[in-house]
Amino acid sequence: MHEGLILCRFLHFGAVSLLFGCSVFRHVLFRSRLPGFEVSPARVRLDRALNRLVVLALLSAVGWLMLTAASMTGDWQDAFSLNTHRLVLSHTFFGRIWCLHLLLCGLLLLLGQKLAPLPRLSISALLLFTLAPVGHGAMFDGTQGALLILNQAVHLASTASWLGGLLMLAVLLTSRSEIDVRRVLIRFSGIGYALVALIVTTGMINVWALSGGFWPDPPFAGFGQVLTVKVAMVLCMLTLAGLNRRLARAPRMNISLLSRSIVLEGLFGAAALIAVSLLGTLPPMSG
Repeated sequence: MHEGLILCRFLHFGAVSLLFGCSVFRHVLFRSRLPGFEVSPARVRLDRALNRLVVLALLSAVGWLMLTAASMTGDWQDAFSLNTHRLVLSHTFFGRIWCLHLLLCGLLLLLGQKLAPLPRLSISALLLFTLAPVGHGAMFDGTQGALLILNQAVHLASTASWLGGLLMLAVLLTSRSEIDVRRVLIRFSGIGYALVALIVTTGMINVWALSGGFWPDPPFAGFGQVLTVKVAMVLCMLTLAGLNRRLARAPRMNISLLSRSIVLEGLFGAAALIAVSLLGTLPPMSG
């Protein structure tokens, strides 16, 4: 049951992050730098991928609800009990948030391709932000809890923008188009510094609020151990991001090497999301 919940959390975090990040990259940060993208084969490939991600987001959200219901009662059979689902959705904080979350998933599935970019981005943002209250922030009440949830929302948005940008870059690099990928990549690298600053700052605030210090105690067991893995994965992503920037500025850009580097950076991002999915199921402090 525990492993299944971690898997659902990972799939859901990944799908929702990519949906939001791609929308931000495509329609806000780089709209003026992607001339002709909306009528290119790359757009068709991306839209197909995003459609699959919407389906994955909905299925993993339902799976998350089912496994949470079972974990609350301690009985596997309750994962398939509609009465238990109804009780969780109507009588728990998680359930009330998840009602809205499931509704947003359904809206994206039914209306996603019919919506203009701004409404689609808005729904994707709400979908991402409704993940913020269902983590450790729910442990706190009042102003402290609200501020921690806001901090987590910024953390999620920054991470999702980075991951979504990587997906967009991978699509551009593997598609034949007239878009100046070099300019886009250099621009993304510049924005990446701001995203990393937000990720690190909000992450440190989360750790301090949850553990009461700079690092959890014990530092390399349980929550602290998984957090160490997450930080290591982010550092690997940062290293590759620096390499990608150098490759993009080279007189003769090696598209093949750059593509492999971006895919590898994305894999490290996936590993970091696995760590995040596990962290949400662990107590931040020992004892």
